[in-house]
Order: sequence, then structure tokens, then C-alpha cells
Amino acid sequence: MPDDADDRPLRVDVLRERLALAYPSHTADALVGRIADLAGRHKDTIPERANRWVDQTDVMLITYGDSILDGERPPLAVLSEVLDRHVADSVPDVHVLPFYPYSSDDGFSVIDYRAVNGHVGTWDDVAMLAERFGLMFDAVINHVSRQSTWFEGFVADDPAYADYFIVADPDLDYSQVTRPRALPLLTLVETASGPKQVWTTFSADQIDLSYANPDVLIEILDLLLFYAQRGARFIRLDAIGFLWKQIGTTCMHLPQTHALIQVMRQVLDYAAPGTLLITETNVPHRDNISYFGDGTNEAHLVYQFPLPPLTLYAFQTGNARPLSDWASSLEPTTPSTTYFNFLASHDGIGLRPVEGILTRDQVAAMADRVRSNGGLVSMRALPEGGTAPYELNISYVDAVASPDDTDVVRAAKFLAAQTILLSVVGVPGIYIHSLLGSRSDHAGVERTGQNRSINRERLWLSALEAELAEPDSLRRRVLDGYHRLLTIRRQRTAFHPNAAQRVVRVDDRVFSIVREAPDDRLWAAINISGKSVTLSVDLTQLGFAAGEHLRDLISGGLHADNAGVLRVELEPYQALWVTR
Repeated sequence: MPDDADDRPLRVDVLRERLALAYPSHTADALVGRIADLAGRHKDTIPERANRWVDQTDVMLITYGDSILDGERPPLAVLSEVLDRHVADSVPDVHVLPFYPYSSDDGFSVIDYRAVNGHVGTWDDVAMLAERFGLMFDAVINHVSRQSTWFEGFVADDPAYADYFIVADPDLDYSQVTRPRALPLLTLVETASGPKQVWTTFSADQIDLSYANPDVLIEILDLLLFYAQRGARFIRLDAIGFLWKQIGTTCMHLPQTHALIQVMRQVLDYAAPGTLLITETNVPHRDNISYFGDGTNEAHLVYQFPLPPLTLYAFQTGNARPLSDWASSLEPTTPSTTYFNFLASHDGIGLRPVEGILTRDQVAAMADRVRSNGGLVSMRALPEGGTAPYELNISYVDAVASPDDTDVVRAAKFLAAQTILLSVVGVPGIYIHSLLGSRSDHAGVERTGQNRSINRERLWLSALEAELAEPDSLRRRVLDGYHRLLTIRRQRTAFHPNAAQRVVRVDDRVFSIVREAPDDRLWAAINISGKSVTLSVDLTQLGFAAGEHLRDLISGGLHADNAGVLRVELEPYQALWVTR
């Protein structure tokens, strides 16, 4: 880890300053002592781990605990076997999506934060994974299931939970509150003392917690330390931008939210050094990077939400300019922060992050193309009336390809897109259905009625292994291509998450960047079009000297001529990683 994240004392003066941004002075004073006691108790119980920062070897697999089944063993044990067999030498980190008991939303309506869903395994299965992989746990701490003990206590008028949730006056003006879904903000519930309206940002089954109650903050800090104790190297703060509620505001990205994340970071740095916080905020870029704080005191990593739609747009149109423009605008991160990049996940391809980057017409055209590729489009209501696409639901394999493509072409397009993911600054996250080349699961949508089910298929191990055993299958082509790229990537310090990145414009059909570390330089060039592209690039643009002999790490070819110009013909969807 960088020096600023080394084991440090719990600075109570800093802690109080942060707490005072959210609570009255007397409450903040009392909380300082409670938090210090809590952190001190946990510090000696959390196993020591290598207190290291991420590097070019870090790649995160994103998966549900039960994404692969064999009908006999716990799915977490099946997952462990598949990873050991196919990717253990190239994918060192695993994000197991919420593996706790839940009541809805495929795990994001948590009934018990401290239990493992018996359908996927036990804490022993989690521990086995943690021995071999750097695990990311989800902290779904904006809301909890209405079937949770906490909410059942609230409904029963148990005084211990009376203030755990937000009882709201339906007559107040909530028009400024940001709504992620077209569902009611308030939900009527019957309690022992009568009907009450509670705040439900995401659904009637997901009841928002009230952080205005300091007891809730203590519960959550204790939970985060419990996750560190159970083997979490990364903790993902789900939907964290909604944490603090204040009528008359958007209730998004409020100063109190940032202050409480900083408290979480400070406590983890003290009691569980080496635990990395990642914030999940599917919002425009400027708001998203605000969760870096001052570069040392808040999130270690933030999601790069514009990357999936901008990469898709490039492949749909054969035009990488918007992607290049966006990449060239990215601010350098600090030594202890970086981006978390992904193209596909358990959710769809969000479109809100490209507001101000792509026009509404461009977004609508993307949505139409996704529909023609067999995908679905989730819509949102606009304040001025009407609707607009907010999420594209489709497997990324099908998103970038065309329905009539052969598997050879489909794999080439998809792997070209993934090479962009593996090239840009930050830590790459690979969804399991991307790693395995999965197509869209239309049967899953029919079964659940949920658009997002199209990219959440549960795979049977026997069928999966049979497909992977076929050398010409789409799954085999994709997995082999990934393995080759990841093997190369982990050996190059130019791909370190903090190595410099510079866009080099060579042709709008090519996404082109230079990555540079003190001891390594690499040019990544990816043809996102179906046409061959001939390039003549001055080596000084790439930071190389005239006359240097260069090679492409992917194909093994290429060299520069004596005139200091690199001439290369990129085949459709070909990618280069060029270095000395």
C-alpha cells in the first residue's frame, strides 16, 4: 500500500471533525468514544494480511455465488473448483455478489448481513475462497430487507429499532429527491402503533436505513469490520450515494454521506489495514470521482460507469472518438486511488453516466441497436414528460456483435472490446458471463419477468465444461483469448493501475492510448471497426525513439523502420499492445 494507507493511529480529532458534519456536537462527541472502543476491540481479532496496494496483476472476477451449479455441492465450492481449473493463475481477485440471505433483487435486499445464504454455501466456503483469492464483499448498507430482524423489530415497536428507519410525512415535498427507479419513494407499512410511511429508495422490499440515528452507524461500522475479519480484501459500498436523507435536496452525494464514508475509511485503515473501499455510484463522472475525497481519506477505488456504454457505442458505430475524448479527459489519480473498470456486470449497461457525452439521439440509436440484437431496454420517466432509456439489458457478447455474426467474428469483436477494458488506467473487473462468453438468457427473463435476468444465467457445470471442451466453441475462444491477454498484462508495469495514460489520436476507428510506468511504456491500439485500418504513426507520438525495434505482445509481430515511423495495418477488430 502507499505510505498514506499504512497502519496509522485512530486520530480522534479527525474522527470528531468528520462526525460533526453529520451530527450535533454532543452526539459527535459521544460517537468518538464508541467508535474508538469498537475499532480497538476489532483490531486484535482481524487476521493480518499483506498490506499492499493494487498492481497490474489485480483483475477482479464479478460473479454470483451460485452462477455455476452442479446440483450436488454448495455453489461456492463449485465456483472455487472452476476458478482453480481455468483462471486461478490469471484472475487473483473475486467479487462474490451478495451471498447473504435475501428476499428480492437477486441479493440486494439483505435479510441478515452476517449470514451466508445456505443455498450458496457457508462461511467455511467463503474462507476457502479467501485463502486463494482477494475477495470483494458487498456492503448493501443503504437499505435492508423488510424481512430483516431490524425491520421486524421496527414494525413490532421494539424501542431498540424505533429509529433505524426513516418515518416520513407524505405531505412534504419530495420532488427534488433523485429517483433511480420509477417506484414510489415512500411505502406504507402497518406497525404495532399504526400505519407509517417509510423511505424506500429502491423498492417496497428495501427499507432505507436512517443514519441520523448514530446507533445505525455503529452497527454498520461493526459490520464492515466483521467483513474484514471474514476475509474481505475489498468492500463494495453499494448505492452509497443515497446514504443520507435531507428534505429539500436531491438526497444524493450530500456532505454527510461523504463524511460517513470517510469515517468508514478511517476505522478500516486503523483496525483492518489493507482493506480497500470501493464506492458504487452510477452517476455522471464528476459526482462519481468526488468519492475519492482528497485522494487519501475516502474510497480507494470508484467504478468507471461511462466505460461500458462508450465502448459499446464505439463498436456499434465504428467510431471511437467519443470514447477517446472521454478517456483523454480523465484526471490522474493519487498513489492511493484508482478506477475500477468494467464493461459488463450483474446489472445492465447504464446510460446515465454518458449524459453530456452522447446526445439523446445517439443514446436512442444505441438502444434501438440493442433491441435489434435481441436485448431489452429499461426506460425512465423524464421530468419534462416522456421517457428515455436508462439501462441496456443484454449480454455484452451480444451487445457488440450482430445477430448474423459467426462465432469467430463474435469472439473477435468481443475480445477487442475486452482489450480496451484491460488497457485503460485502473483495475479491470470481468463479469463471469463475459469471461465465459455467455449469450443473452431470454429464458431467464421469461421466468422472472425482470430485464436484468438476461445477463444473470445460472450455468450447469456439466454443460459448461462440455462447451469449454470444444476448441471452436464461443466459450472456448473467449476464455482462451482472455487467458492470453491476462497472462501478458500481469507482466507489464505499464498496466499498473496508477501508470500514466495518454490518448494518441491516430484514426477515429481506432482507440489508441499510451500507458507508461517509470520502467515500462506500451502503446495499445484497438480497431473497433469492421474495416482494415492502415496506420503510420510517428514513434515520438508514442514516446519511443526513432529506429527502435518494437514488437506487438499479442501477435508477436511488428517493428519500426529507420525513419522513425511505425506502419501497421490493423485487421477488423484487431488489437495491438506494442512495446520495446
